Amino acid sequence: MPEAKTAEIVETLVAHHRQFLEFLTLRVGSRPVAEDLLQSAFVKGLERGGDIRDGESAVAWFYRLLRNALVDFYRRRDAEARALTRHGGEAATSVDPALEDVVCACVHGLIPTLKAEHAAILRAVEMDGRPLAEVSGQLGITPGNAAVRLHRARQALRARLVASCGTCTEHGCLDCTCRTASPR
Repeated sequence: MPEAKTAEIVETLVAHHRQFLEFLTLRVGSRPVAEDLLQSAFVKGLERGGDIRDGESAVAWFYRLLRNALVDFYRRRDAEARALTRHGGEAATSVDPALEDVVCACVHGLIPTLKAEHAAILRAVEMDGRPLAEVSGQLGITPGNAAVRLHRARQALRARLVASCGTCTEHGCLDCTCRTASPR
């Protein structure tokens, strides 16, 4: 596409910035989210400006791009909500107190050796049994970020347990003899 045509399209889109932002804000209910979506759409629009069909208005083309961005946004949000629901269901299952007593006591000794953010989320979700959505709010992070952080914290704890307890972790720590072992 010629540079003059590209500059004309950019000028037209910038002139309609406020309308685009209002369009998105009404549909997502949050101005910051709408601003993020609009910024991403502008970037995509600049990359794909050549997709405008002959005789098609740049504004109409950009609204189509925004509608597609909204569909993607809601798909991601719904997928995240489903994942949190599944995870919340896992956390809600009760654990037999006898089984909890049998779990390797090394876990309590190893959690403080993790990064502070990993230790905090493990204590809150796994030990205190608090919902991930609640913990994410208290930590000031998104639920999706909290789920990732919890996953990474579990991986880090697993690695510490393997380093500290060795094969004991493979057999369920039913007869834990490694409590005195220090993490490597």
